[in-house]
Amino acid sequence: MLRRLYDWTMSLASRKSAEVWLAVIAFVESSVFLVPADVLFLPMALAKPERSYRYALIATVASVLGGIAGWALGYYAYETVARPILEFYGKFEAFEQMKAYVTYEWILLLLVTSGLAHLPPIKIVTILSGVIHVNLGLFIVSAIVARGARFFFLAWLLRRYGEPIRDFIEKRLGQIVGVGAAAVLVLYPAYRYLAH
Repeated sequence: MLRRLYDWTMSLASRKSAEVWLAVIAFVESSVFLVPADVLFLPMALAKPERSYRYALIATVASVLGGIAGWALGYYAYETVARPILEFYGKFEAFEQMKAYVTYEWILLLLVTSGLAHLPPIKIVTILSGVIHVNLGLFIVSAIVARGARFFFLAWLLRRYGEPIRDFIEKRLGQIVGVGAAAVLVLYPAYRYLAH
């Protein structure tokens, strides 16, 4: 099922309505959808490199708006809407464990790492932010910085290097950024421990 979903998302890149679909995918990725917006963003930016920054802006704005929707699900409708979504994806137990230990500072760090590297998935963090009542203004700023940095960095890479960088982005960039994000997640508690 996931492969079919991925292939369908890829097929949207060649449509005239690709920008609308990019906004839709970026929006729902941040609250309920499994496939990252990068799957649509990359082929679109490669096909029209001169529009890559425009696509980055569309993806960033839609992703932040989707993040706000995820936050609202956690804040206002956790039991009725968010919990069934998490159960559907098999993420409920992990979510509950994370909820039990997460602090306000920790959630802001997770917002940055999930926005940059999908670590953990952005939808988990946006819903969790609402559940623990993260300040909405601070949430929005964090989401703009993290998601904007990701999409505009990808746009810059694609404009500068074009098709040759695609394989690197699809196979290695996520791993590299993921390792960096994991290092931040590991080092932050150590820093907090040593600072006290």
